[in-house]
Amino acid sequence: MNNYFNINYEFDKAAVHKAIEEAQKGYICVADGVVMTNANKDKDYLDVVNGGMFSICDSNWVPVYLKSIYGIRYSQYCGSDIFRDIVSSRKYRMLFLGTDRATLDALRGHLAIMNPDVTGMSFVELPFRSVEDFDYPQIARQIDEDGAKIIWVALGAPKQERFMNRLLPYLDKGVMIGVGAVFNFFSGRNESRCPEWMQRHHLEFVYRIFQNPRKQLKRCWGIVSSLPGLYVQERRRAKRSKNQ
Repeated sequence: MNNYFNINYEFDKAAVHKAIEEAQKGYICVADGVVMTNANKDKDYLDVVNGGMFSICDSNWVPVYLKSIYGIRYSQYCGSDIFRDIVSSRKYRMLFLGTDRATLDALRGHLAIMNPDVTGMSFVELPFRSVEDFDYPQIARQIDEDGAKIIWVALGAPKQERFMNRLLPYLDKGVMIGVGAVFNFFSGRNESRCPEWMQRHHLEFVYRIFQNPRKQLKRCWGIVSSLPGLYVQERRRAKRSKNQ
């Protein structure tokens, strides 16, 4: 695990899966550019993000920045990929938490093709409310009674990270992973990931803008306006580290 742009990232996929397998309980953040920039604007949120086991890198631009600063080649491990890898492995009992019933039902049907065991797992809709108003003891009891090892949380950032942080003390066991829009991607409803050629050329943000212009343009502006300062800060940090 390394700290870049003030986020505790784990880029090694084998290390990610080993940590999940060995953990009694915890949470993992899937840090895209929105999470990175918002965390650097809000110390409380940064503490929440770094209060988990680690973050995986959902941005395909962060590895580009790190290559230019440190000369180290890292790869993105996005939420869609870790979701696909774990679901298709048929290794764990899982619980799917968040979004609406129609999306959850569609998700169950699509995932059952990838992993037939999913038909016997729990898909739990959460009411729409602020992160402070959830009944965390009751949600934790439901998860503990289910016995799931992996709890997928789809509430969108920054809500899902704050949710996992608040739920953790009440859980007896289970690793939560916040996956944002991944339920929509794999349910076949509303949203989809961009084609692979766009992913390879770091153009996923363009695809997302065309899908939801109002939401994504606001997010992109937040990243673009914050990134120069974060990049300069990280370059200075790298220089200090090299001179020590």
